[in-house]
Amino acid sequence: MSVVPSAKQLEFLSWEFGVFFHFGIRTFYEGHRDWDERPMPLEGFNPPEIDCDGWIRTVRDAGAKYAILVCKHHDGFANWPSKYTEYNIANTPYMGGKGDVVRDFTEACRKYGIKVGFYYSPAQWGSRKMDPREYDDYFIGQIGELLTGYGKIDYLWFDGCGSEGHEFDRERIIAAIRSMQPEITIFNMWDPDTRWVENEDGVAGIANGSVLRGSDGTAVFLPAECDCRMREANWFYSDADAHTVKSVDELIGLYYLSVGCGANLLINIGPGRDGKLPEPDAKRLLEFGAEIRRRFSNPVAAGFERRGDKYVVKLGGRKLVNHLVLAEDITSGERIRRFKVTGNIPVAGGHVQLYEGLTVGHKRIIMFPTVRVSELTVEVTECECGHALKSAEAFYVERA
Repeated sequence: MSVVPSAKQLEFLSWEFGVFFHFGIRTFYEGHRDWDERPMPLEGFNPPEIDCDGWIRTVRDAGAKYAILVCKHHDGFANWPSKYTEYNIANTPYMGGKGDVVRDFTEACRKYGIKVGFYYSPAQWGSRKMDPREYDDYFIGQIGELLTGYGKIDYLWFDGCGSEGHEFDRERIIAAIRSMQPEITIFNMWDPDTRWVENEDGVAGIANGSVLRGSDGTAVFLPAECDCRMREANWFYSDADAHTVKSVDELIGLYYLSVGCGANLLINIGPGRDGKLPEPDAKRLLEFGAEIRRRFSNPVAAGFERRGDKYVVKLGGRKLVNHLVLAEDITSGERIRRFKVTGNIPVAGGHVQLYEGLTVGHKRIIMFPTVRVSELTVEVTECECGHALKSAEAFYVERA
C-alpha cells in the first residue's frame, strides 16, 4: 500500500521555490564563522533601514512562493525584542531599540502573498549555561514568542547544527509548537513534515523520491527541500564574495536537479549592512525567475491520452520539442517506480527512446536532444497498481 502525503506536504511541494534570508548580528561583523565565539557587540547592529518590503517584493517578482527569515542563528541574537535574552534587537541602536525584523518580514510576506517561514537554531554559543530542563523551557519560551506574536506561520525551519551536546525533550517541544500553530509545516527535525536533502548544494538528483524506507521496512512520505547559497561560500552577507554570485545557467541547473526532481529549491541571499538585498544577488534572482518563465510558460502541447500503462502526448503535428514536464497524481502516494519516454521519429523507423527515469512524483522535468515528433509516449515500466499522471506538458526551449 502506498504511503499517502498529508495536505500540508502536498501544499509544500506546490510552493516549489523559496528564498532564504540570513540576516542578523553577524551581518555586521565581516569574517565571522559558526562557533568561532568571537564577540559581536550589539552596538554593531545599526543599519540605516531594513527593507523587508524590498526583499519580499523581489521574492514575488522572481516567482518564488515562500520566504524564510533567520530569526535566531547559532550566535543567539534575536531578530525580534525577545524577553528571554538581552542579546536582541531591542538592545541595539537600530530604531532606538524599537525595531523588529520578524514583524517587518511577516508583514511584507502577507502584503505580497508569500508564505511565511521562520528559521530557528536551537543551539546558541553566546548564552549562559543552563541545565537541560531550563534550556528546554527557554527554547519553548522563545519559540512561543515567534509562534504566538506574528499571526499564522506557514513553515518552521529547525537547524540541528550544534545541538549535539543536549538531549531535548522533543515530545514536549513539538507538542507546544503544534498547539501554538496547528497547521504549521516543520522542516527536518523531531516531527518533520519535510526533510533536508543531505547537502547544501541545491541538488536532489534524478533518483529522488518522497517515500523513505527505514531498515525495518517502514515507509514514510517526506518530501525533500534543497537549500543552497546564491554565493559560493557565505550564508550571511560578506564584502568579499560578490563575484561568486551564481550564474543563471547554474541556477537553472539546480532548478532541474531540485524542483525538476520532485523536491523544493531554497536559495539563500544575505541582505547587506544597509538592510537591502545586494544588487548582484537581487538582479540574479530576478533573472533566474524570468528564465524559468521563458522556458516553461508556453508549452508546445499539454495533456495526454492514457492507454493502459502508456500516456501519449499529442503535439498536433510534427513539432520541435526537447522537454517534457510530468506530474504524478500523488494524492494516493507515489506509485511510478520506473518509466521511459519515446518519440515517434519516422526516419528512425518508429519510436525512439529519449529518456528513462526512476520516479515522477510532484514534478519531473525531462530534458532530451531536440527532435521533431508528433507525439511523445510515457510508458510506466515498474509501479504500484493504480498509478496515474496528473499532467504532462511538452516544451521546445530555445537557447537564450
